[in-house]
Amino acid sequence: MATARFFLGVDGGATRCRARLRDSSGRELGHSVGPAANIYIDFDAAMRVVRETINSVIAAGASKQEIAVGLGIAGFSEDKEAERVAAALPDFARIVVVNDAVAACVGANGLGDGGLVIAGTGSAGIARVGATTTIIGGRGFQLGDDGSAARLGEAALRATLRALDGLEPMSELARALGRHFGGDPLRMTRWAAEAKPRDYGAFAPQILELATSGDTRAREIAGDAPGRLRRSRTR
Repeated sequence: MATARFFLGVDGGATRCRARLRDSSGRELGHSVGPAANIYIDFDAAMRVVRETINSVIAAGASKQEIAVGLGIAGFSEDKEAERVAAALPDFARIVVVNDAVAACVGANGLGDGGLVIAGTGSAGIARVGATTTIIGGRGFQLGDDGSAARLGEAALRATLRALDGLEPMSELARALGRHFGGDPLRMTRWAAEAKPRDYGAFAPQILELATSGDTRAREIAGDAPGRLRRSRTR
């Protein structure tokens, strides 16, 4: 195994991919940002983004044989996936792959005991005590991610569609989100057939802004998210 002289940290998230290169003294040599890299959604597309982001940050510097890569990636869940990710990133001195929640917990607490709750596009809770790492949630948009930005967007779009169909009172939330689709329920359903978690999560800032400005429906949806997040991380 080659000796690493440089260290590359990669955050492959459900919203964006970020890479940062440092030398052995910790001095930053470069960084780069790319689009979403979620292997749970599309492994090949995620790894293409990771490679492009990595290549961008190392373009003017070290060779791959001198770089150790630490990769925290959304959707990672088992050892065989680590082997698959490593195979997609050949020629580096070393590849270490973990779930992005583990990487975030280490970033927040160091290598000692600690815990963290993440609520971004998705959501997860993690605790590291001794040699044991426990992850609660982080099961993906279809079955998990309670309290996340993606779930917030989904709930608001459901409310918008119900209002457009006359199944609940029209709110400022429904008017605002409905304008993204020209007030057309059919256009919304076609969009949803192809939408990814990040697409739902992109509505979260607007929903929170409407909640802050006093829209009752937006406040109901935004107010429900912390409780769902808390319940899903407690056992």
